[in-house]
Amino acid sequence: MDWQGQKSAEMLMQVLLVASAVAAFLVGYAMADFQLMLLVYAGGVVLTALVTVPNWPFFNRHPLKWLDPAEADRHPRPIVISAAALTAVKKKIGKNK
Repeated sequence: MDWQGQKSAEMLMQVLLVASAVAAFLVGYAMADFQLMLLVYAGGVVLTALVTVPNWPFFNRHPLKWLDPAEADRHPRPIVISAAALTAVKKKIGKNK
């Protein structure tokens, strides 16, 4: 699943869970049955899991473009310097002037 697919799946999950909670509350209130309310909500959770957990093709519409290994070897990784090391280098340069 790509990054956009993960975002879509999370948004869809939130919408489906809220919608099933509202539907379960309304059904439970109308029928005055707590057990029925829990069953409706459990059905909503199962439906949400079936829609959002599998890696469906519509979650893979924006694939990542990876570098070819040979191309990656030609471009070295940047060197990351911590703030403390950078400060020490600046002090050392300042003393040499």
